[in-house]
Amino acid sequence: MSKHAYRTTGAILLRMARKAAAWRRFAVGVTAALIASGAAAQSLDTAARNAIVFDYDTGAILLEKAADEQIPPASMSKLMTAAMVFEALKQGRLQLDDTFPVSENAYRKEGSTMFLNLTDRPRVADLLRGIIVQSGNDACIALAEGLAGSERAFAEQMTRRARELGMNGSTFANATGLPHPDHVMSVRDLAILASHIIHDYPDFYGFYQEREFSWAGVRQPNRNPLLYLDIGGDGLKTGHTEEAGYGLVGSAMQDGRRVVTVLAGLPSHQARSREAERVISWAFREFKLETLATKGEVVGRAEVWLGASGSVPLAVAKDVQATVPWSARGERKARIIYSGPVPAPIEEGQPIGELIIEVPGVGPMRAPLVAAESVPEGGYVARLMAGLSIFVDWLAAPPPSPQELAPQ
Repeated sequence: MSKHAYRTTGAILLRMARKAAAWRRFAVGVTAALIASGAAAQSLDTAARNAIVFDYDTGAILLEKAADEQIPPASMSKLMTAAMVFEALKQGRLQLDDTFPVSENAYRKEGSTMFLNLTDRPRVADLLRGIIVQSGNDACIALAEGLAGSERAFAEQMTRRARELGMNGSTFANATGLPHPDHVMSVRDLAILASHIIHDYPDFYGFYQEREFSWAGVRQPNRNPLLYLDIGGDGLKTGHTEEAGYGLVGSAMQDGRRVVTVLAGLPSHQARSREAERVISWAFREFKLETLATKGEVVGRAEVWLGASGSVPLAVAKDVQATVPWSARGERKARIIYSGPVPAPIEEGQPIGELIIEVPGVGPMRAPLVAAESVPEGGYVARLMAGLSIFVDWLAAPPPSPQELAPQ
């Protein structure tokens, strides 16, 4: 048999096998050390109208409340304005020492201000501090006009970039967060945005830790209450309008572990400060990180189609950690998900599937799995036996219905 015919036969057999298996997604038991029964975890009520709290390292959601509701974000949407500037800086399209003029529109903008004057030529670094520390609407507009030509064009760019980041509940009508019926975000989107800033722009994240900034002889403190509490707070942004109430996108780190929280719709800045401290302290106190598997550790096997071996060991691509409530220590479930059988040849390190970890009281956590070793194609005998096996299965059972053949 020619090499071409050999491979063609294998492809036909693979299609037959997938139909016989209804192209199923395999859920495979993991090593016993990772399997345990679940139990209800401790929960927390929050006074915020909308909230989400998650562990940055694992992505585990510890608390959520109306997290997908579209709400006016007020100045918390300035995180997106800053992220657009960070992106331009990272790409080299902009430098921190570049300067921008101050337009009449920026100078006369209402609300919180950096106190820019029409004759000023502030640096990008100063405007970023004006946004992050002072929440200056004038600084937002100066940067928006400098980068996109107009605030409207910049807002359209913000919306497009938000969609690319998976922030599907966000639409921006301006660069400031001032009230507008079309300017909305969800607290889940704000959480996605916070993660994006922390992960992708570490060189600029230090701006969020600055407690004060002076411009035009006016010193203004950072409004983020977490920076003044002894709980490891290092970011990110507050917001307030009459319609939105008081909100906060906060981040804190303790002993190398980071927790991010988004709260919205609180009645006062005092309530915002108290609730942020309470929720973050709860997240650190009631949950811990557990390492379930180390990089390269084999946690299961996947079925192989037409390979020299009938299965391939699966290893975690990186250390696997889970956020576990103290009240549910040792209570977790894990399973392997992959589409199969996996056709040979398989290269060592080839992505195969995912390890799904479920812990009571938190959202599922996912870790990529790769082949721990290579599996070459099997010989002619292996293909012949596979074909006979499929034929026997087909004779023994009626063909699956169209619904059963549909991919899952």
